Amino acid sequence: MPVVPVLRMGHPVLKQVARPVERFGTDELRSLVRDMDDTMRARNGAGIAAPQIGVSLRVVMFEVTANPRYPHAEAVPYTVLVNPVPTPVGTEMDEGWEGCLSVPGLRGLVPRYTRLRYRGYDPNGQPIDRTVEGFHARVVQHEVDHLDGILYPMRIRDLRNLAYEDELAGQMDLPPE
Repeated sequence: MPVVPVLRMGHPVLKQVARPVERFGTDELRSLVRDMDDTMRARNGAGIAAPQIGVSLRVVMFEVTANPRYPHAEAVPYTVLVNPVPTPVGTEMDEGWEGCLSVPGLRGLVPRYTRLRYRGYDPNGQPIDRTVEGFHARVVQHEVDHLDGILYPMRIRDLRNLAYEDELAGQMDLPPE
């Protein structure tokens, strides 16, 4: 499948609340997942949401193994999550640097819940129910935000904590995009 263009911040699709998937196991859903997977991998993303490739459906995927954009991140298992429902576990939050395929070249310090339970389905309609913490919880919250028309800069508390990656690289051990 082809690597498809990633929409950038400001595109109308990224501002919408995505529609729920109503039918599982379809050729259309399998094709969407392949396009998302190919695009995420080609761009070294930790995750991707369907709206980022122009499809306003509630589908996200994520995986972190050896990712050059997140060299010190803990592993996150490959997951395709359809119609996700995230629920914070507790009230503890922390701030961490995030980037986004739809906001290329920038990173921002974003507050997120440290523990999260997420439920949803795989592309065949099998239930997924996990409780996670740390970077895994951060990635899920970031991707699910896309489904509600939210990009990480909207969550930054102080815009002095939004910067170009190449400016931060020497300060934070981040590779430039």
